[in-house]
Amino acid sequence: MVTTTSTAPQRERRRALAARSRGGWTREATVAMFFVAPAALGFAVFTLAPAIRGFYYSFTDYDVFQPEAFVGTANYERMIADPVFWNSLVVTLEYVVINIVFQTIFALVLAVLMHRLTQSLVIRGIILGPYLVANVIVALVWFWILDYQIGIGNQFIEWLGLDRLAFFGDSALAIPTIAFINVWRHVGYTALLIFAGLQMIPKEMYEASAIDGAGEWKTFWRITVPLLRPVLAVVLVVSIIGSFQIFDTVAVTTQGGPVNATRVIYYYIYDLAFNRYEFGYASAVSVALFLILAGVSLLQLRLTRANQSDLA
Repeated sequence: MVTTTSTAPQRERRRALAARSRGGWTREATVAMFFVAPAALGFAVFTLAPAIRGFYYSFTDYDVFQPEAFVGTANYERMIADPVFWNSLVVTLEYVVINIVFQTIFALVLAVLMHRLTQSLVIRGIILGPYLVANVIVALVWFWILDYQIGIGNQFIEWLGLDRLAFFGDSALAIPTIAFINVWRHVGYTALLIFAGLQMIPKEMYEASAIDGAGEWKTFWRITVPLLRPVLAVVLVVSIIGSFQIFDTVAVTTQGGPVNATRVIYYYIYDLAFNRYEFGYASAVSVALFLILAGVSLLQLRLTRANQSDLA
């Protein structure tokens, strides 16, 4: 007769599984909640509570100097008829498209080159370098480089025999210039995120592709891009949300000019709240921005099937 004996860890594991199947509270859940609690508290105090209060202020007329007065949907009605709001939304969309397209393409190329040619930590550090510099500092440095009068960028353009360009003073160039600055700063970070996704693709896939005689270009489109889809989806969602929140580069360079050409929606909210003290209307625009971002993110995740992987 053969008897089996259970060790203590096995008995503990069975008890935990039984408790979990009954919906009971396990010791692991208690430990998990202990670690989650500080982040949850910070989220509730610094994000959730201000968001709820801002949503309430969007239905009020509030300017800090006197108690808020409930006005119903008046702020939203004003927003629908506000040409500056719609202009700021169009300007923001222009910036988002330029920033996302170039940032994603450059980051994908950099990530593939790092993955196929070198995985040096030094190279990764150099690529990530601009992202480690504060955005305000980056904006000020490029503002000086591209200055119409004394900027070394315009001096180089003049040395080539071309006319100087008012990068921040020309309404047609201002938004592309600001987008370029932010692409330069964030492309390294985005490339490293994509590089991490490339690390998860099995090398056997590339070996099989080489055996079948596929070239680099065909391998990239048939293997790399499809298997990177979940990572690219997350990168795009994060990048789009961050692009809609562009503020500091505009604040230290153009302040929304020339003639509202760079008045992105985030800067418009700031101007309404802290320059004009129209906190109620600024809150309504903030709610509109939140709904836009939520809708774009959900639509993008659905279209890219970010929760599915071709590796499964």
